[in-house]
Amino acid sequence: MLLTLLLIYFPALVFGFLFVKNYRKEPRQFRNALYFLLLCLFSFYGLSIQFELPWLVLIGFAAIPFGTVALVVFLTANTFVVVKREGLSLSHLLPGLLAFGIVAACVGGPVLLLVQAPPLLLALYLLVLMEGSYVAFTFAALLLYSWLYRRLPKRRDYDYIVVHGAGLSGTKPTPLLAARLDKGVELWEAGARRAIIIASGGQGADEEVPEAQAMRAYLMEERGVPVDAIIEEDRSTTTMENLRNSKAIMDARSGAGQYRAAVVTSDYHVFRTAEYAHKIGLAADGVGSKTARYFWPTAFIREFVAVSNAHRWPFVVIFALWLPFAAIVLLQL
Repeated sequence: MLLTLLLIYFPALVFGFLFVKNYRKEPRQFRNALYFLLLCLFSFYGLSIQFELPWLVLIGFAAIPFGTVALVVFLTANTFVVVKREGLSLSHLLPGLLAFGIVAACVGGPVLLLVQAPPLLLALYLLVLMEGSYVAFTFAALLLYSWLYRRLPKRRDYDYIVVHGAGLSGTKPTPLLAARLDKGVELWEAGARRAIIIASGGQGADEEVPEAQAMRAYLMEERGVPVDAIIEEDRSTTTMENLRNSKAIMDARSGAGQYRAAVVTSDYHVFRTAEYAHKIGLAADGVGSKTARYFWPTAFIREFVAVSNAHRWPFVVIFALWLPFAAIVLLQL
């Protein structure tokens, strides 16, 4: 009986071991998302076999087409909501573009076969399907793990709380930035007001003042944070610059590796920020503030694109696996 269970759950045990091992070593790694999703899928499969419930697997497969249709409808509707509330821009069209891509990938193959498309075009469609399958898997994995990472318990005894900028309305923080600042103050108060808050954000071309200056004013005037508990970092224009410049300030004050920090950003942005922090050797927990629900899909898709761009090698591997097939097709032409 024990041997049978081990065989049934062997894939789940393998990915469970990899997930726990890598998570304990460093939770801010993209591979953890892949291991965790595979652990969940193989555990689900093992349960269906152990308790002789094959219909669970059938339901899982049946959910793919229905879930795909529901996702396309949701993304399309969300695009109209975002554009109506935030205005027309490429980033606000991302949910609609993703919906269009899903539809194109699903119907493209049957249409090409129906019109008897050239073999080379079918081979290119196969590449799109292979790359698209990886994108779908990693998108689901990152979505699930981002949710998990945000909800894992965080420590409270931080030395520094870095709050990332998010745009201004005149000289005042936008609601998105105000939510980040409020979350930073929440952490500061939970840690007995001992930590130093670093307001990190430079001045954009369309901004009247540096974001750090407006953030500092908000913290003092709206939240009652004393001036000696705030440091301005007013040169950053990207997430990586936020982290590098803030790290330089903390290293100069406390010594490299001699402090613990929290990096506060919006909830959809937490995992990528934490991963970047790990990349530059900054010991920091990612903490997220709430984002308006209607804006969340657009923001997360943007995050997924950025994370995928930082992990391009799987796309290269898939392309390399496709090349022999493409070569065979070309030789037969």
